[in-house]
Amino acid sequence: MPVKIPNHLPVRETLEKENIFVMDEDRALHQDIRPIRICILNLMPLKEQTELQILRELSNTPLQIDVTFMKTSTHESTHTSKSHLDTFYETFEELRARRFDGMIITGAPVELKEFEEIDYWEELEQIFSWCNTHVTSTIYLCWGAQAAMYYYYGLPKRLLPGGKKLFGIYENTVYNRKTPLVRGFDDVFLMPHSRYTEVAVDDIVNCGELTILAKSEEAGVSICMAQNGRKIFVFGHPEYGRMQLRNEYERDRKKGLDTAIPEHYFPDDDPGKRPLLTWRAAANNLYTNWLNYYVYQSTPFNLDGTPWGEELPDNYK
Repeated sequence: MPVKIPNHLPVRETLEKENIFVMDEDRALHQDIRPIRICILNLMPLKEQTELQILRELSNTPLQIDVTFMKTSTHESTHTSKSHLDTFYETFEELRARRFDGMIITGAPVELKEFEEIDYWEELEQIFSWCNTHVTSTIYLCWGAQAAMYYYYGLPKRLLPGGKKLFGIYENTVYNRKTPLVRGFDDVFLMPHSRYTEVAVDDIVNCGELTILAKSEEAGVSICMAQNGRKIFVFGHPEYGRMQLRNEYERDRKKGLDTAIPEHYFPDDDPGKRPLLTWRAAANNLYTNWLNYYVYQSTPFNLDGTPWGEELPDNYK
């Protein structure tokens, strides 16, 4: 089934070249079906790149997905055109009366700042609170996961030892295999990471509300969840494309940063060689399981007529 996207979204052409079935708003109006409503709060600077990466992952189920892009109103993006944002994105204020089956909150390149120093932090706190009552299940990615853990559970982030950037592709071991989110995963799978900070493993273990689903010897906790899947925290970037880490490496080097070659990424650690794509199957499985078990099978059909307040639906208890 297709992913429904806004009319004339630029990444549509790329998705169609990859044989991903997308449908614009006009055609969707003629479909006699209640699509799954997914809101994406895109905090990454290169919005179109992130749009493409996430839409790829949402396209791998038989469900029809209706995607809405959200932006913050308290931060002005300088890496994406204003016309693109005005055309394809809505603010929290414009969307706060609506309810969604699922939500994805991306990372952002602001991890070296304290949360309260971020210019849109207060708005993000409102969005986190709103997710409790207006979204069936939310995935928080990378810095978004760290920010959500700080907001919901008071867990701080900390700099990695020596201020070194965790940068590369890392092996993860699956835990709590009976949990539907990791159903079908191999015992060990790969995930990209690109960050300077972490939430300490011990802090996550000692938080009684969190369940660890995947952990890496090198990268720490990669996936955990709370409230039976209403909140899912992914500390890496499973949505990254093949060349993303290479592009980030070249960007950092041009800025004069002493960024090391991404670990376990280039063949023979040679930046001149094309990296192998080794994490796509696990990423597809993660998003497919999320949409199936935590969104589609858990959301009410009449989404707009079911305000939850602080109470969870019966199937979450």
